[in-house]
Amino acid sequence: MNASAKPERTRLSAEDWEDAALRLIADQGVGALAVEALARQLGVTKGSFYWHFRTREALLQAALERWEQYGEKEIITQIESMPDPLARLPELFRRVAHELAPHRVYAALLKALDHPQVVPVMARVSQRRLEFLTSIYREAGLVPEEALNRARLTYAAYVGFLQLNFTLGLPRISHEEFDAYVEHMIRTLTPG
Repeated sequence: MNASAKPERTRLSAEDWEDAALRLIADQGVGALAVEALARQLGVTKGSFYWHFRTREALLQAALERWEQYGEKEIITQIESMPDPLARLPELFRRVAHELAPHRVYAALLKALDHPQVVPVMARVSQRRLEFLTSIYREAGLVPEEALNRARLTYAAYVGFLQLNFTLGLPRISHEEFDAYVEHMIRTLTPG
């Protein structure tokens, strides 16, 4: 072995870059997404980036789609598979409440609603989440109009809580207080 040879680095996948982009967006916002900063953070050269993506915008689009699909695959699909419609809402609230990384990305994207790549993703995500909530409420026995209104209220409570916490830094509550808040939401927003 040649003593001057550098150790071979593990090749990063597109998913590695997307995950790093999402972490950076969650920490610093969409505007902070930069290829050089990510390459430094990942300990690789920019050439590794260009192996997978042509531009920063291509990475941003892929990262946004990855984040969007996570909510669909990991949460919606699992909740939909539950046979008891009345058990779905409490499970959804508890699961979503403890998903910190996706919340931080969502909050960062709320601050970037003037970005042309962010707007369509947020519109699709919000529409799909409202439709999902509406269907859960309908299956739990609410009439269509009431189900839609309850879905809107639930989603507004979620977005509002994110805004208070990640944008304004309020309210500062302990884990116990947060868990009590989630249980209060469940009692308040679950029909029965």
